[in-house]
Amino acid sequence: MDIVIVTLVSLIASGLTLFSGFGLGSILMPVMLLFFPVEVAVAATALVHLANNFFKFALFGRFRRNDVLIKFAVPAVVFAAVGAWLLTVMSQFKPAFSYNLLARNQDVEVIKIIVAALITFFALLEVVPRLRNLEFNPKLLPVGGMVSGLLGGLSGHQGAMRSAFLAKTGLTKEQFIGTGVTIACLVDLTRLAVYGVHITQIGLRNVPLIIAACCAAFLGVMAGKSLVEKVTMAHIQKLVAFGLIILSLALGSGII
Repeated sequence: MDIVIVTLVSLIASGLTLFSGFGLGSILMPVMLLFFPVEVAVAATALVHLANNFFKFALFGRFRRNDVLIKFAVPAVVFAAVGAWLLTVMSQFKPAFSYNLLARNQDVEVIKIIVAALITFFALLEVVPRLRNLEFNPKLLPVGGMVSGLLGGLSGHQGAMRSAFLAKTGLTKEQFIGTGVTIACLVDLTRLAVYGVHITQIGLRNVPLIIAACCAAFLGVMAGKSLVEKVTMAHIQKLVAFGLIILSLALGSGII
């Protein structure tokens, strides 16, 4: 049943990236949280995210603009390693506090609170007009790399910040996609190298689940690409954001 749920969500989430504005990781990672501890869920999602990005890189990577890539990717890779290290360290912290709910003890871990807060923030980032339209001066590209890389390593939320910092660099649509996906691949490779032990905790029995999720993500991209151009549909965007916020509240309260 687990593999069916994750595969369907991966397929739907990959397709939704064409309509909702949310990235694959933003939608898939909360679902992984239902089956794995936070740090393992982030690592499992990173594997699917990397595979999906490799696929996109094969399609658009040649359009990348190297001058923008270098300014952004170098600090992004360094800080992705820092963020991944922080995730590993915080996953070992004792629960911040515990409480009883319906005769069941709920442990609220520090990493769960942080990831829940990030999920909520990036859900709001996509639906609140002032936040959704964030753009930064091209001179701040190295700073953008630091912020995007750190968040990418910590929770996988790298796309929104990356897009905000790349928005005013004068890239064509193809260059924007090609540069962005190249950066994403580099960040994913870096954070997966640091996650290490969390990847092994996924377990051999869950390997088919990860492979199925990767294949479903590929199919979702191809299906969406063949049907429509990338657009944003406000009602879908708001529905996804609402679902992510509800899930983040459950995560931050220790229910999941």
